[in-house]
Amino acid sequence: MKTINHQLFYKEQNDIESDLEELILQDVNNFDYTKYTKEDIQRVLEKDKLDIWDFGTLLSPKAEEFIEQMAQKAFVQTRKYFGNSISLFTPLYIANYCENECTYCGFKATNKIKRASLTLEEIEKEMIKISKSGLKEILLLTGEARRKTSVEYIASAVKMASKYFTTVGLEVYPVNLDEYKYLHECGADFVSIYQETYNRAKYEGVHLWGSKRNYTYRLNAQERAIKAGFRGVAFGTLLGLDDFRKDAFATVCHAKYILQRYPDIEISFSVPRLRPYINNKNNSSNDVYEKQLLQVMLAYRLFMPFASITISTREAGFFRDNVVGLVANKMSAGVSVAVGGYDDEKKGDEQFEISDERSLDEIRQMLISKDLQAVFTNHIRL
Repeated sequence: MKTINHQLFYKEQNDIESDLEELILQDVNNFDYTKYTKEDIQRVLEKDKLDIWDFGTLLSPKAEEFIEQMAQKAFVQTRKYFGNSISLFTPLYIANYCENECTYCGFKATNKIKRASLTLEEIEKEMIKISKSGLKEILLLTGEARRKTSVEYIASAVKMASKYFTTVGLEVYPVNLDEYKYLHECGADFVSIYQETYNRAKYEGVHLWGSKRNYTYRLNAQERAIKAGFRGVAFGTLLGLDDFRKDAFATVCHAKYILQRYPDIEISFSVPRLRPYINNKNNSSNDVYEKQLLQVMLAYRLFMPFASITISTREAGFFRDNVVGLVANKMSAGVSVAVGGYDDEKKGDEQFEISDERSLDEIRQMLISKDLQAVFTNHIRL
């Protein structure tokens, strides 16, 4: 059996000193969602401001019986903080090379897919096409392969994106503090890092080798980005990879401690579930049904009513239509998850299968029918 020296992948990872991991896992270890009763849930729903244990109460199986009451309260909070506006964005995959072996991901190193990275000319061509649609927020994505998609390569894409978009987000491999500073100076505004699961044993069991196997380095990525000057960070776990209630609880603990230290930061949550990918059509979250997914989103909104909540095209159109405006205030539109997918012919295969393939105009028309306002930009780049 081949022995993997994981330290070879870690040699470029310079972390900061942080006690976030200890704080988060201490709370998670004290969270027992089986102990909550109907009376506990009714008590929490009568409160105007929730603590972290109230949030845990709303994640419990018993709380599923109170989805309607949770939704009514969440709707009030969503309208209070976001009105009827729904922010729209689109992702742009600029590369799909990966050095990690993650059992659940279509980009994993051993999966036989078509690999590619866009040239800067091709990136600009994609961006011009997207910007002509009116969208002004873009999320740049890559696989996690530093030697194939360097920080300098990502920075060049960020600089280009700044010419066409008022908000530029990154969903790339975690980098060091000085590298986040560089990317921010080039024009990046937000960083999205998903821990996948906060269960350390499970994390190591699904990340077999590669740079992503470094649990602590990944967990501290949001804090490094904030220290580097980014104005917003996104949190999320891959629901269904482990106990989704524990992972959702840990996600909010993570965001809570970040906000305590950096109260001016913009916080957002995403709620991805496992999806089938090329060569693995059975990769799905069979234990996280739409009712449970909605429960997680509602609990997020009731605990942190000011936080942005994104619903992606991983979910079916009818589900997205029903949660947008109710609890989600942000959604992707006109999406391609293939490398070069906005051009006439994709260059590289996609990370996972999407469920909602509607065009940007179809999404906009849906929002209009629900008396919601599609927002293409809410930030001015100076």
